[in-house]
Amino acid sequence: MGKLDGKVAIVTGAGQGIGRGEALLLAGLGARVVVNDLGCDWQGTGDDKMYADRVAKEIKAQGGQAVSSTESVSDFQSAKRILQTALDKYGRLDILVNNAGILRDKMLFNMDEGDWDAVVAVHLKGTFNMARHACGYYRAEAKTGKTDPRRIINTTSIVGLKGNAGQTNYAAAKAGIASFTLALAQEMKKYHTTVNAVSPAARTRLTVQTFGDSWKQQAPAGQWDPMDPDNIAPMVGYLALPEAQEVTGQVFNVRGGVIDLYQSWTPVKTIEKKGRWTVDELTLRVGELMEARPPDPLNLGQQGTTSIDDALRRR
Repeated sequence: MGKLDGKVAIVTGAGQGIGRGEALLLAGLGARVVVNDLGCDWQGTGDDKMYADRVAKEIKAQGGQAVSSTESVSDFQSAKRILQTALDKYGRLDILVNNAGILRDKMLFNMDEGDWDAVVAVHLKGTFNMARHACGYYRAEAKTGKTDPRRIINTTSIVGLKGNAGQTNYAAAKAGIASFTLALAQEMKKYHTTVNAVSPAARTRLTVQTFGDSWKQQAPAGQWDPMDPDNIAPMVGYLALPEAQEVTGQVFNVRGGVIDLYQSWTPVKTIEKKGRWTVDELTLRVGELMEARPPDPLNLGQQGTTSIDDALRRR
């Protein structure tokens, strides 16, 4: 008996990398999985059905149940059809994992409107589209008296939580997903639905494009690889379990064997006076606030990959 026997999951962007690992792990726990992947390249172009079909076949070969979907999450009606695939094939939905993503990295002064719109459409609007349809279904089910636990697990990024030059479109979308997660968790709690987000650090098509060749390096055969994209799946699997029912509105950063719990914007240092500040007073005192800045916003040094300066020189 698997811990997710009888459950049905949708995983978007499940044709490769992190999403593939999540789909395989959920299936291994007993869930029936809709493997959604448009089959585009890392910039969002193309539509090769092979990727979703291949992962669905892989799950079936391991004794699981899966169906492929090649609809685009960035279109509202297409996203609805992804949900309908789950309902038509398996009669229900319990777990939604929003993982689909693309990159169009450029410094803002070189970015055109299409680069901005495409990234926001897949990451932020795609998360909204899928969650909107899932939440409508979850709410309707709850109103019939069903108390089945439901799950939405979004994918944010350390770039959205801390920023990175050359990725303003991606950072804005991923920061939006983190805040979206916090708000939606509050809305859906009374409908027995938890909403959380995972910020993964792993070797994928997207991270290799951002940070270069150093992220392509794999551990020697037989050794654990801290940048293996499959390292992310266990946290997603845990958040899907009944045991995680009290965990909601949280953002977790997963990198190798490390899991960080992130919190939303919080004060880290304060200056105060009685009355209104003057510009001259602030000139003397704001430096005290800036002492709280982290020296390495993306913590790349801790991952042993590349420095921020090296990454930015490639922009």
